[in-house]
Amino acid sequence: MQISKMATTAEERKLLHRRTKSTSSVEDREKIKKQKEAEKDRREFYEKPIHFPSESLFSTGSGYNNYRGVLNLCIVLLVLTTSRVALENLIKYGILIDPVSWVTIFVADPYNWPCVILIACSNIFILASFQLEIWLLKGWVSEPVGRAMHVVNCAAILVFPATVVLTVEPGPAGASYALFVYTCVFLKTVSYIATNHWLRYQYKSSGQRKGGRRKPTKSVGDAGDANGTAQNLANGKLETQLVTYPDNLALKDLYYFMLFPTLCYELNFPRTPRIRKRFLLKRLAEMFMLLQLMLGLIQQWIAPLLHNAIKPFVDMDLPMMVERIMKLAIPNHFIWLIFFYWFFHSNLNVLAEITQFADRTFYRDWWNSESVQYFWSNWNIPVYRWCKRHLYQPLMRRGYSRMFGQICVFATSAFFHEYLVSVPLRMFRWWAFMGMLMQVPFAVFVSKFLTGPYGNMAVWVSLIVGQPFAILMYLHDYYVINHLQLPAGQNITTAGL
Repeated sequence: MQISKMATTAEERKLLHRRTKSTSSVEDREKIKKQKEAEKDRREFYEKPIHFPSESLFSTGSGYNNYRGVLNLCIVLLVLTTSRVALENLIKYGILIDPVSWVTIFVADPYNWPCVILIACSNIFILASFQLEIWLLKGWVSEPVGRAMHVVNCAAILVFPATVVLTVEPGPAGASYALFVYTCVFLKTVSYIATNHWLRYQYKSSGQRKGGRRKPTKSVGDAGDANGTAQNLANGKLETQLVTYPDNLALKDLYYFMLFPTLCYELNFPRTPRIRKRFLLKRLAEMFMLLQLMLGLIQQWIAPLLHNAIKPFVDMDLPMMVERIMKLAIPNHFIWLIFFYWFFHSNLNVLAEITQFADRTFYRDWWNSESVQYFWSNWNIPVYRWCKRHLYQPLMRRGYSRMFGQICVFATSAFFHEYLVSVPLRMFRWWAFMGMLMQVPFAVFVSKFLTGPYGNMAVWVSLIVGQPFAILMYLHDYYVINHLQLPAGQNITTAGL
């Protein structure tokens, strides 16, 4: 028994030793396998290439264009910088905003009321152009005589209000608005005369009624594309009944055109059958809120800067002049951007909605302009269409060069810019006129030497810096002429400004 038990114990020990050794062998094999795999991974990791031909992200050849984070950084820095300047302004000047003062200027000052009467008098010239068209249609006056009478009437549209403003001397704000209305009447009248002249010629030569070349319009929609080609405005179907010449020679037709937010006359405008009340209320709210914002910014931000800029410009202190221009550039550009949205989007959409005018392409993506020509042809579509239809294309048909046509367009724009600034201020310094004409060589320079994003930055720089420079130059001249009367040899510093 003892021997058997000892034998069994020896066998168990041998078996246990064999099993233990077997387990150790498996673990060793697995360890060796893992070591080989790790060695292989290390060899593949270090031998795997990590460098490939590539461009840096800021290089134009990289094709990378997602700079949203940089844009967000610029917005944050802009907000912080603007907030600091606004806080500094409040600490230095206190609260200067007074909405009531803007109303009292027009109510209390009797010299602003002539502008209202002046605007009402514009109907005289509108009715005169209408009556002349009737006489020309019936043959009561010849074409040369009628053309001469139209020229006199159009010239009077610009001369009459300027004469009244220079004689009565109303406030610059009311005078500017009155002259703006007369400028629109002038441009609309020219388009009305030119279009009816062509229609009358076709009518008399063929003896048939002419309805223009517009085809029956499709339905328009709630959101069109950037070029105004999509027809999906949620306004329903448009009117398709076409008016033919001479049925358009009616006062109702003429005054509808005068109210439409366009400067180019047509026999048949795209119309909407209903007014969207919710859309109209939104635009009216924008008009009111943005107008108050602009007036508040002018009172709180622009007025102190302009007052502080008078002394450097009168003394011709060049470093301080540059500093004042740069200091005025940002708030002035903010107000300009707000004005653009307020006028071209809110105001013109309100007018279009009330008159049921369906073409809402008042501007295009001018903010992406990579050339000066693209900016001026896309930021103000009504004026661009008028210049192209009644000035540029007629010159091209007469054989003039494209450069000559562009110079004529810029010269016409420069004249009206100066007309709307110099006449209300009752001084002629030609800063606005020269500024617009300088756009021609600047456009050539940008198109020749700057392309892509650099051209876009050049356009932005001209907008941000050019406007405050012109404003300060007019402010300097206006102050010297109207408020600064110093003895000979005395400057503004010794006068104690």
